[in-house]
Amino acid sequence: MVIRPSSAWREDVAAEAREVAAGRMEPGEAFLAELFPEALLTATDAVLQGFETDVRGLAGASDEQVMAVVERVVLALNAVNESFDGAAYETGEREQLCEYLDRVLVDGGVDVPALAGRLGIDRYEITDEWRDW
Repeated sequence: MVIRPSSAWREDVAAEAREVAAGRMEPGEAFLAELFPEALLTATDAVLQGFETDVRGLAGASDEQVMAVVERVVLALNAVNESFDGAAYETGEREQLCEYLDRVLVDGGVDVPALAGRLGIDRYEITDEWRDW
């Protein structure tokens, strides 16, 4: 099972809060709760859960069907990003999201390198057509 980036971000927020509570970090140094507000984590979780469900139904799917699932998740993440003034996902988060999408597809039986090859793109470019984040 692939761990959702939003789950990892939520744990990072909690770990930072524990550090502050234990006195090992000054409150003014803590920034993760601001970077990853609960509303962002919840919205991202919902999108990624939907993607996981969609991927489970891709056994034997055509390239067009796989790419339709990729398009849906990317557009949904675009909407989350927009709801946070276009600043929900920074470079590191973008990379984590793309890696997550790739790994979920692979775990779901999609040969991502072969798919990308048939489309004439690099494996890590499958989101590029729609991605605003």
